[in-house]
Amino acid sequence: MGDHAVSSATTLTIRVLSTLLREDVLGLRTLGAVVERADGRWVQVNLGGRALALPVAEDNFQCEYAARRPVLEVDGSEFTRLDDILGVLQELADPEDRGGYETFADECRQTLVTMELHDEIQDDVRAALATRYGDDPMQWTGLQASVAFDTLAAFHDHPVYPTARGRIGFTPDQVRAYTPELHPTFQLRWIAVSGTPEVAWPSWWPTAADVGLPELTDQHLIPVHPLTDVTELDCVPAPRPYLDVVPTLSTRTVAVVQDPRRHLKLPLATATLGARNRRTIKAGVLVDGAGGERLMAAVIAREPRFATTVLNADEQTYFESGHELLAVLLRQYPEGLDDVLTVPLAAFTASAPDGRRVVEHLADRFYGGDLLGLYDAFVTLLLDWQTTLFGYGIAIESHQQNTSVVFDGTGDLRLLYKDNDGLRINRRRSELGAAAEARGDFTDPRMFGDDDRALTDLFTTITGHLCTASLAFALDVPLEKTLGVLRTRLIEAVDRLGPAGAALRADLLDADRLPVKAMVTAGTLLSKQRSGAADINKHYTTGPNYLHLAATGR
Repeated sequence: MGDHAVSSATTLTIRVLSTLLREDVLGLRTLGAVVERADGRWVQVNLGGRALALPVAEDNFQCEYAARRPVLEVDGSEFTRLDDILGVLQELADPEDRGGYETFADECRQTLVTMELHDEIQDDVRAALATRYGDDPMQWTGLQASVAFDTLAAFHDHPVYPTARGRIGFTPDQVRAYTPELHPTFQLRWIAVSGTPEVAWPSWWPTAADVGLPELTDQHLIPVHPLTDVTELDCVPAPRPYLDVVPTLSTRTVAVVQDPRRHLKLPLATATLGARNRRTIKAGVLVDGAGGERLMAAVIAREPRFATTVLNADEQTYFESGHELLAVLLRQYPEGLDDVLTVPLAAFTASAPDGRRVVEHLADRFYGGDLLGLYDAFVTLLLDWQTTLFGYGIAIESHQQNTSVVFDGTGDLRLLYKDNDGLRINRRRSELGAAAEARGDFTDPRMFGDDDRALTDLFTTITGHLCTASLAFALDVPLEKTLGVLRTRLIEAVDRLGPAGAALRADLLDADRLPVKAMVTAGTLLSKQRSGAADINKHYTTGPNYLHLAATGR
């Protein structure tokens, strides 16, 4: 095994403490004071008659400080076990919220089990990927090999959420059999459901005989994930599995081995990024994703410079039954990706089989080793596209998992998107958005608002924090240079919008503080009634504006 000098327990505890501070849980950040001790800075706060203190270091990504040691001092005594730390905070929480803290403690325990499994297997898995696809990840061309990058990303922590590697509800055997970090191949289960599908499935879709059922008359077949319990659902389970697939980074979406251009998104009765962030597929989600894709195509039709640089997966083929466990999306990727590298943004800072990060391999292959040059090319295109969407009154939830970068033989960049169901539209400013709503393209009323605030929040937290700034802070390049590039390219992109970019300028470039996702708070610790979150993925606190560091040269 490789050198895992810092234990998983230490890593997780520091990440959780940093998150609790960033999200201002119980007022740790806003009620606390920063003091200097002999060993460095601490945040001290008195809560419920208890004196708490946390050792911190300067961070400035989404919070001024982050935990530097896995310690919470309580009334002068140091607590280092995460269970004990969360137990203290649970006691200090409102009684109505204490169940959420126990849920989060369970989430942390499950995550630690997964992280320890990762420590055990990751070197062997990376070696197996090298054997299967090639020693050099720059050889992993084509969509079939692209899924290997998902496996690398699965070992890498989420930029914000501390327990993203946890597999809530999975047994160790199920983690090994069905999650992307093991890169397994397995077969799907199939069920017969009532009605005649209104979509055309591909030629490899099974017949009733293929899955061991008699001929169907008023029913049709859809796949279900092997971990989905269908015994209580209105369907007929088929006795035989069918169709080899490989899990992608999302786990519930799988790539079809015999047809790499096609993926299947299937509901799973589990949760990621928060106990309430269930991986089922609620009615209307696939409708909204298809509408989002059409909206992207409409923008590209009006902005032809993106016709060759921004690609969208086809998400028009799907089935929804109305039940959150009986649904399927057939995602089809564009043609022309067989001989190029398609790398999910989530894999950029993950470790390749040789121990170097994927982004370093990309810089060597396409930019003569110039990491800053690669970063500049990426953010230039990304910000041009995302600000153009903003000019139409649109912001999309294109986080690191939903955004891939396509590199052709010359190193020219293209962007590839999927899952456009979480967008926000200012209906007063977007003729496209208003038309889409009038046509009934979308089912979720939360998508539409009458001003730009929801758009600038989404743009900042996704395009800003997750897709550009997290990479700026992670690269082995002086931070003032990466943030300088980010600020410069953002100013250029906003300037191109003219008056339509005023809200972005005010809420992102010039703002003293930026919205920051409070994902643990809304997703696990508090109920929706207590947090007030209409959408747990769009519930915010605030953090420092790291773009000011670039402006001041700090």
